[in-house]
Amino acid sequence: MILRIFGLSIVITILSLVVAFIYGGPTALFLTLILGILEVSLSFDNAVINATVLRRMSAFWQKIFLTIGVLIAVFGMRLVFPLAIVWLSAKLNPVEALRLALNPPTDGSPTYEQIITDAHPQIAAFGGMFLLMLFLGFLFEEKELHWLRWIERPLERIGKLDQLSVVVAVVVLVITAEWLAPDDERSTVLFAGVLGMITYILVNGLGELFNTPEELEEAAESESAPRSGPSDLAKATGKAGFFLFLYLEVLDASFSFDGVIGAFAITADPIIIALGLGFIGAMFVRSLTVYLVRKGTLSEYVYLEHGAHWAIGALALILMYSIGTHVPEVVTGLVGVVLILAALISSIIRRRNHPEEDPDNTPSSIDGSTTPEGIRNGGQHEQGHAEQVEPDGLARKEG
Repeated sequence: MILRIFGLSIVITILSLVVAFIYGGPTALFLTLILGILEVSLSFDNAVINATVLRRMSAFWQKIFLTIGVLIAVFGMRLVFPLAIVWLSAKLNPVEALRLALNPPTDGSPTYEQIITDAHPQIAAFGGMFLLMLFLGFLFEEKELHWLRWIERPLERIGKLDQLSVVVAVVVLVITAEWLAPDDERSTVLFAGVLGMITYILVNGLGELFNTPEELEEAAESESAPRSGPSDLAKATGKAGFFLFLYLEVLDASFSFDGVIGAFAITADPIIIALGLGFIGAMFVRSLTVYLVRKGTLSEYVYLEHGAHWAIGALALILMYSIGTHVPEVVTGLVGVVLILAALISSIIRRRNHPEEDPDNTPSSIDGSTTPEGIRNGGQHEQGHAEQVEPDGLARKEG
């Protein structure tokens, strides 16, 4: 199973390293490998969150994410995105931007790397606010299972205040723009941050809008039917599936912002960045996402989803803080890894203390060939009622 899931990623990694060697010799090969390893090792929280959303999608939309979504991640975020920044910031068309990247100027004019770095405040504000909204939505939502009870339960009670997540996010954005952002970047940080919030609200809201009553009825029927394995989750199809896919792509892009910017500390060559972060890193993150879904890991280790959301919150705050002060990418990634590992250890301890709550070891299927497809949301107890699952993977009781 592992070879089937990770086989394509391994093949693409080998091909990418060969291309890197042909393109720039041993140096390019080494840099590509370093970027790939960094991207994979620092993206476990990304994979966990992707899995919480991916398991809610129908087999068709899962395949779309794993095919077209990969192309968007590789070419869109790792190659086209930096070129677009240079295009908009320096008024250079994509061809001229690529030429600038491949041939750094020697006359003292702004380099490709400098232009990308100068655009960091607005990029961090957009991605940071999008991720912060996701984290706050998790923090204030009602949950049946709590990891950090001493803080999650009180915040859950406070979260009954309408639109509290928006209020908190706006306060964070204003504080960032007023005290952290450079004076000449305050307006752009505010604009980009508001745009990130609007993007989250729209994509998240559209996903909820197209969670039709028919789908909820199907979920209820699925829950009432006899089962030999974990309870099925109603799979999002049609428009609901499309907006979950869109939500997942924006979420994945927000995760990759700091990685793309941080890659320039290693190399400014867009080809090497695309090979390392995109073809190697993004492919392995996708494979890891598939592995988590098929193995039912989120049901087996029930606090992983909690840890991933806390890692998102940490990443969001680090992105906002980095607008005024540089934060090494390694620090950003290690914070996420520590939180994921802590959640994993807590999950293992819970399984030992509550063996009767262990889910059946029936894997969920990406291609729809294995049944039952679904896995329980975050390892929560099965209930005889339908659950509406938000795009961030959280379940909300309907009855």
